[in-house]
Formats: sequence, structure tokens, C-alpha cells
Amino acid sequence: MREFLQRDQVPDAQIAVYERYFGFSEVRVDEEPDPAFQLLRAAERLDGLAGHEHRVRYVLQARTMPVADPYPTSTVHEVRDALGLRGAQAFCVTQHACASGLLAVELAGRLLAADGDREALALVLTGEKVFTASARVIPGTGVMGECAAAVLVGADGPRDRLLGYATQTRGEFEDGMSMADDTAEEFRKVYPEALADVVRAAVERAGVAMDDIALVLPHNVNRMSWLPVFRNLGIRGAGRLFTDNLSEIGHCFGADAFLNYLTAREKGRLQPGQRYVMTSVGLGATFSAMVFEH
Repeated sequence: MREFLQRDQVPDAQIAVYERYFGFSEVRVDEEPDPAFQLLRAAERLDGLAGHEHRVRYVLQARTMPVADPYPTSTVHEVRDALGLRGAQAFCVTQHACASGLLAVELAGRLLAADGDREALALVLTGEKVFTASARVIPGTGVMGECAAAVLVGADGPRDRLLGYATQTRGEFEDGMSMADDTAEEFRKVYPEALADVVRAAVERAGVAMDDIALVLPHNVNRMSWLPVFRNLGIRGAGRLFTDNLSEIGHCFGADAFLNYLTAREKGRLQPGQRYVMTSVGLGATFSAMVFEH
């Protein structure tokens, strides 16, 4: 990661903060320049897609950055066509920045419910390239990686079930990385309470209690930011916070929580019937949380 940051003239002292205090040690970057390549590979690994392409009604690309391709290129349409999903409607969701992945899952569910076809599916894609210096690093927060995730959403089925979703946008922090110093300081103060509020709201809407949550699958920003969030939620210790991926892949835009889900499942950290929370915070500033049952 040191070489990754040095090419953007990040001072060694700041790099040390990212490594020792925030917990980053590696970052995944793909030399393949095509932004559609990783999304396509992620979708091809979905074990529920092959043979069911005709059931896919919607393809949603959840993006952090509103503009990723020069006109008239469209990544989401490229991926849709390459997967043989030409009958599906394809579009992007960007309004919640890094929290757009959770928004896309919620929106996919609403679209499918409105269709009324219990067999219909929606494909959600998330993860982006770090083409520019400003996309590679969020100052004082995280280092961006290029991993991607694909999620197949249905109205019914045997897999994980969405129980509750909550989101809140704090427009006073809309300037993101361009916030004035005093506004940025206020954001740092508000952040733990705002994130805890949406987690608490999602848990309440799911009809469960905080003690019922077996695991929190976070966005991969610095690990220290979670300590005040857990204190606000009344959770002691960090045993329920899944940070195994943070040091190895970096903050991968809206894909983090889904990548953490895969790793947690592979490591046996999620058992059938357990409830867990996914979180994400997008610059701008949108706080979001979802509760699932495994």
C-alpha cells in the first residue's frame, strides 16, 4: 500500500497513520482498465444466475461516482448484454455515494414487489476503478480498492432475507472531501451518532433487538471510527464487528459490506438463522444500514 500512496505524494507520516491507526496494509488494484470487466466477472460467479437469465428483470449498477464512463459508453449496459440479459431494464443508482449499494438492493426489492412476479430477479452490481488521485484516497479516512460485488435479488427464495433498512442523509455535509475545516470537524462529531441511529432504526424495523445481531458487516473505513459507534449502540467490545477484509482490500466503494458477507460466510462467522447488519456511509453525507437473516 505504501507504493500505492506514494505515487500520489502522500507524506510518509500520513501513510503511517493509515497503516498503524486506521488498519490498512494492502489495497487491491486490477490492471485491467475496463470498468465493466470486474463487474462482469463478479456476476459470472453468482451460482443462482446461470440458467435463470430469463428471470432477470432489472440490472442496477450502484455507483459512488456519478460519472465513470465517457459518453456514450455505458458500463451497466455492457455487462447486461455480455451476460445475455437483454430483456432486463438497466440503470445506475448514484445518489447515496458509497451507500448506493444498499439503496440498490432496497430499490430492486421494491421494483420486484411492484411487478408481482415471484419468480422475477434483479441483479445489483457495485465496485469501481480508482482512475484518479482523488478516487484513490479519502483524506483522514480510508484507502480505496477495486474489488467488485454482484448480488442477485428475488422476492422469495432460500437464501438470506432482508428484514429492515434505514437511511439518513445529512445535507449540511454535502461538500464531502471539500468541506471547510469547521464543517469537517462537525462531521467527525456527528458521524458516530448518525451511523448508530440508522443501525438502530434498521434493527427496529426488522423487528429484532440489538442483542439479536450476531455480526456487523461494515464499510471498510478505518477501524477506529467504529469504537464510538459501538459505544453509542451499547455494544461492548468489537467481537461482533467483522474487519477481516479491511487491511487486505481497502475501502471498495459500495462493495464493502457484500465482500465482507462472502468472507464471513466462508469463515463460518454466519450460521443459519442468525441476524446481521450491513452498513455504509456515502460522502454527502448518507448513512445507511440493512438487517438480514442468514
